[in-house]
Amino acid sequence: MLTKLLRQTAIPREYQSNFLHLYFDIGWYGVLSGSAISFLNIYATRIGATGFQIGLLGALPAAVNLLLAIPAGRWLQAQHTGRAVFWTAVFYRAGYLPLIFLPQILDEQAQIVAILLITFLMAIPLTPVGVGFNALFAEAVPTEYRAHVAGMRNVMLAITFMLTSLLSGYILDKVSFPAGYQIVFAIGTLGAAMSALHLYFVRPLPADSLEPHALPPPQMDPAKKALSPRNLFSSLRTDVWKTPFRSVLLALFAFHFTQYLAVPIFPLYNVRVLQLNDDNIGIGMALFYLTVLLGSTQIRKVAQTFGNKNITGWSVAALAVYPLLLAISSSAAHYYGVSLLGGLVFAFVSGSYANYMLEHIPAHDRPSHLAWYTIILNASMLIGSLGGPVVAGVIGLANALILIGVLRLLAGIYILKWG
Repeated sequence: MLTKLLRQTAIPREYQSNFLHLYFDIGWYGVLSGSAISFLNIYATRIGATGFQIGLLGALPAAVNLLLAIPAGRWLQAQHTGRAVFWTAVFYRAGYLPLIFLPQILDEQAQIVAILLITFLMAIPLTPVGVGFNALFAEAVPTEYRAHVAGMRNVMLAITFMLTSLLSGYILDKVSFPAGYQIVFAIGTLGAAMSALHLYFVRPLPADSLEPHALPPPQMDPAKKALSPRNLFSSLRTDVWKTPFRSVLLALFAFHFTQYLAVPIFPLYNVRVLQLNDDNIGIGMALFYLTVLLGSTQIRKVAQTFGNKNITGWSVAALAVYPLLLAISSSAAHYYGVSLLGGLVFAFVSGSYANYMLEHIPAHDRPSHLAWYTIILNASMLIGSLGGPVVAGVIGLANALILIGVLRLLAGIYILKWG
């Protein structure tokens, strides 16, 4: 099946290497995501982390990224994009290695503090990775193939995530605590290393092969260029907010805020309310990505028919069903059903929103626009990660999930109408 999916007979030869390495990059990232990333919050919950501490796991990287996004965007403009993304990815993903050894050297409360510190340090190289990868994708994949490559990357992510989450859940069910988690974190570290390796081989293509009919970038007045380093507003590139891209930024803020508002609530609800074990959670994650896999095969066809903006808006609105149905669940079987439905919707969100954004970014000015997107992403992550536990503490976990569902519906409507 995998060989058939990766067959590229209809793809021009000069693009095939980039596409394959992008597929394997996300495939190995799926190994990382289905193991260390997915179960880190669960592990922290099981060793006694509070809702606030779970929120900090998302908020700390967001805070760092907010401070570094603009400098990272300006730094990337002077770098070879591929090399910059590769080395920052190496430094970021190296942070998963010490997680393997924490249970052997620290008690549970000290482990929580160490996990937060590691998360904070990893966020420093993560910022240029976040800004740079979108730019690298745009430089390495011609416009007419972006929906196809994004869809195939979702397929690869779904396959490896699904298999790895099932394996991780099985390991955690059969191996005593915390040794099972150490094995899961080791699997994630291997995935992180291999994913970074494939990024090394992704090469930017000549500009004329990416945007054949694009006009040359406008030249800046030399006098203005000379003054720009001394002008704060110029260095922050606030002029981006005077363009139509402002509407896209606000629309994506609405999406990501409602996305991350739920992230710290899910592990608390699954462990403390539904009382799921690690095997249940692994199966649920696998079912989620099974339908991500199925939905991803249709992204290119649907994008050509309806456009990336419409797909993004409708699928963000449909994401409301996941927290709404989870809030009224009472068993592992219910959790499995919610996972199946949520994965199908998420396939279309993840396969369309980045292309929707790239369609509104000038080819000659990607780093600055993507830096502002990174700020928006991390602002929503910061506010959502800290706000989710606060909301849950006031109105309860189930009621918080219902509120988030309503907000996701409103975010989807906003994208459709004003995005």
